Formats: sequence, C-alpha cells, structure tokens
Amino acid sequence: MPDVAPVLGVLAGVTAVVNTIPYIRDIVRGTTRPHRGTWFVWAVLAIVVYGSQRADGASWSLIMAGAQAMLTTLVFVLAVRHGEGGVSPAEAIIVAAAACGVAGWIVADEPIVATASVVAADLLAAAMMTPKTYRDPGSETLSSFALASVGGALAAGAVGSATPALLMYPIYFCAVNAAIALLIHRRRTVLATT
Repeated sequence: MPDVAPVLGVLAGVTAVVNTIPYIRDIVRGTTRPHRGTWFVWAVLAIVVYGSQRADGASWSLIMAGAQAMLTTLVFVLAVRHGEGGVSPAEAIIVAAAACGVAGWIVADEPIVATASVVAADLLAAAMMTPKTYRDPGSETLSSFALASVGGALAAGAVGSATPALLMYPIYFCAVNAAIALLIHRRRTVLATT
C-alpha cells in the first residue's frame, strides 16, 4: 500500500487555505466579526505549534500547521479593524500560558510540553469566543470551522505514525473546530425557529 501521508498532508494544507477564504470574505463583507483576543491568541499559538511540531520531527502534517500559522495571523490582522473585543487580562493569561509552554519546551527540550500547553491555551481561547458565538451565531462563518475540522483530521492522517506528540494537535484541532461548527449550526437552527 502506498504511503498516503504526503497526499493527506497536502490536502490538509489546501483545506487550511480553503476554509479561510470564506472567513476572510465574510470579514470584509462585515457579516463575520471575529473576536480579536481569540484570534490574537490563536495566531500566537499557531506559530508555537508550527515550531514545536517541526522540532518534534513532523513532516507532511506540518503543511497544515504552517498554513494555519500564516492564515490565523492574517485573520487576526483583519480582526484588528473588523472584529470585536480585545485582549482582556484573562486573555493575557492565556498568552502567558502559551509562552510558558515555549519556555518549558526550551528548558525541557521536549516539544510535547509546548504542544500540550498550546492545546490547553487554545481551548481557553475557543472558550473566550463561545459567549459571542452563542449570542450571535451569524457573526461566525460556519463553513470555515467545519472545513478546519476536516483539515485537522487530514493532518492527523498525514502524521503517518502513532506518535502522541505529533498527533495531539491535529486531533485536538479537528475536535475543537467540529465543536465550534456544531455550536454555530445548532444556535442558528434554534434562533431560526424562535
């Protein structure tokens, strides 16, 4: 059987680009209003994930991580002008948690420490946007989160081995984006029927 990791890695990278296009389009149109603090945290964390995954030997799954680092940073830049919210003291703590993960990675020379810290901080960042998304599910682009979940699954397949350090982030990324997409979909359905 041929190695599918390269194909899955490229598909994960393409999916990362494709899922961002409607989000950026909707930001420019004014229908999506990203939470500035969340996207700031996600941009910083995406860069940390890329570095830690690369240091831990990721290959084809690194395509999605690199694409996410660039595209999440682009969304944050757009959110500065077109988004809502800011960096609260709680959000500053989340960024500090990610920084501690990087420091732990450098001191312990273990990229999994940085990746685990990023997953925890990323989950808190997702939680920061949840109240806004719950109140106003139309302020987020459902297809972007659904496709991001698919990209995470593809990146997990691109790892090509059962290495926990390399599987942790893509599996988490798949799950958290699926949860956000589900929240958006369910809240839109509920609000449409009331």
